[in-house]
Amino acid sequence: MTGPQVESFFDTDTNTVSYVVIDPGTRHCAVVDSVLDYDPAAGRTRYHSAQRLVDYVHEHDLIVEWLLETHVHADHLSAAPWIQQQVGGKLAIGSHIRTVQNTFGKIFNAGSEFARDGSQFDHLFEDGEHYRIGNLEAVALHTPGHTPACMSHLIGDAVFVGDTLFMPDYGTARCDFPGGDARTLYRSVRKLLALPGSTRMFLCHDYLPEGRDQYHWETTVEEQRRANIHVHDGVDEDQFVAMRENRDAGLDMPRLILPSVQVNMRAGHLPPAEDNGVHYLKIPLNSI
Repeated sequence: MTGPQVESFFDTDTNTVSYVVIDPGTRHCAVVDSVLDYDPAAGRTRYHSAQRLVDYVHEHDLIVEWLLETHVHADHLSAAPWIQQQVGGKLAIGSHIRTVQNTFGKIFNAGSEFARDGSQFDHLFEDGEHYRIGNLEAVALHTPGHTPACMSHLIGDAVFVGDTLFMPDYGTARCDFPGGDARTLYRSVRKLLALPGSTRMFLCHDYLPEGRDQYHWETTVEEQRRANIHVHDGVDEDQFVAMRENRDAGLDMPRLILPSVQVNMRAGHLPPAEDNGVHYLKIPLNSI
């Protein structure tokens, strides 16, 4: 199986990894899970993290075909619209974004001007849909559980799993956000772990578990099956659900969940400016 060249970009403020995934033969590429810098105290956005991706694309004469969002992130804001303005590409997410938009459209009381049909994106992937990046074969895999719209992307011999899995010593995604479900996540993980053992697996985050002092975000299916502390081979569905639900009950909400979701459900666009020309983010009280 032909493998892509994968370049990683780690954002230290949100512990997020963005990727440029390249077909070496054609120099066509995809950008996966970009980050818009956001200072919650000042209410200011910057493009430092996104600029690194754009600079890399320009420096290596790449042609961006896709801007892929693995899901509606709750821990960082997407920079995909700004990157699209700089280098092009089709902005895409899984088709179950509609479920997320309906859920959070109500939570944020977004009103009738907020479309809940996924039309903010250029393309909505269906489970099992095949596409290409240059000459690379790729397939979108619906892997819900963390959120209803989570999509993993198998590109050649590499799979990009968003928040579904972390490094083996950290485990799996939380499932306590609206629309999340631990039983569904277990089944999604097993779907991913049915891929060939040598498949390279690229993760969206690393949070340095106790006992490790260097960040990592690449592993393999074989390593996850052998060593993932939550879902290695031999852990059954009921065991996983009990562990995951108990663990989630003690977790705090992510620091940037409220700004992140209301921007990311709009494909990375800010809410419409009000009559004074200023964009505002809502903070719904006692509702999540």
